[in-house]
Amino acid sequence: MKATRVFQITALALVAVSAVQVGWWLFDQHTYTAEKVHAVRAAYAGQLAAAQTLLDSGMNGARVQQLLPGIVVSRGRAALSPALEEALTSEERRRTNQYAWEGSFFLLALAVCIAVIARALRAEARVLEEQDSFLALVSHQFKTPLASLQLSLETLALRAPTAEAARTLIDRMLADLARMELMVTQILESARLERGRVEFKSEPLELASAVARVLAQFEERARQEHVTITSDIAAGLHVASDALALDVVVRNVLENALAAVRHAGGGSIALSARATEGEVELSVRDSGVGFTPAESARLFQKFTRLPGGAGHYGTGLGLFIVRRLMELARGRVSAHSDGVGRGARFVLTWPAAAPEPRP
Repeated sequence: MKATRVFQITALALVAVSAVQVGWWLFDQHTYTAEKVHAVRAAYAGQLAAAQTLLDSGMNGARVQQLLPGIVVSRGRAALSPALEEALTSEERRRTNQYAWEGSFFLLALAVCIAVIARALRAEARVLEEQDSFLALVSHQFKTPLASLQLSLETLALRAPTAEAARTLIDRMLADLARMELMVTQILESARLERGRVEFKSEPLELASAVARVLAQFEERARQEHVTITSDIAAGLHVASDALALDVVVRNVLENALAAVRHAGGGSIALSARATEGEVELSVRDSGVGFTPAESARLFQKFTRLPGGAGHYGTGLGLFIVRRLMELARGRVSAHSDGVGRGARFVLTWPAAAPEPRP
């Protein structure tokens, strides 16, 4: 167990013991106050009995009050002075309130400490769980393309294939390398975003041309995977963002959509954009595997891979990177699906920007 975790657990145990001790002190002081007031009342009860005996023996009431100042005599009966009765009740109430306020303050402070330490323990446990999951995930995700690369190279080494077979093997190796490169890139980008080590330069960017550049990288791959990609983005829509961040965001959303459609056996991806009040929206709609509405909030969390959907493959970092980069651009991203097998729609929203004047 790590030293920090041992310290946290020890501190939590000490604070819990302190809270129990404060609770016991509060109970003990309340009991002590009640017993003390009871003892005073018992002493005055003795004086009352003595006063009544003196009255019954014929002593004058004024003389009895003189001898016992806390006693008043009315119609031959002795009773505690109202002022004394009020003083006893007030003293008991004052001490009880004092201990209650002091004890409550210390208990509240200790409860806050317990909550903070418990939250830190839960956060550390979650991080450790994510680390284990991430290591298992990366090992599995790298093992598949590496095995494919090894098989292709062994095939080329054992025999001289035809030009067509060699081209197929080379294309497969290039695809495996691109897959590993994408995973490494996503891992590095997510680490930089987590630590805030990102230089974000916001500038006016034309959305249509930026999306077109990204789409050009997917044309051949989409054709091989029987996916039709269409884009309907009017020229002249400018967004305020970093050029590299915009490229990464669109690329990751398209990677997710392409994986969703591929695992559905093929289909289509449609991109469209529109200007709203001070913003520009890019919609990416696919006919892929989709997800349940309850899972939409989880999609943008780190290492989220939804079973059966596009998120079941890859590192689970792509949409997390999208959300963080959109936050840096003062924009937002949302996802919607009517259910598993019914496709999905992702909406990216940036602040609108005026185009830079031409020189």
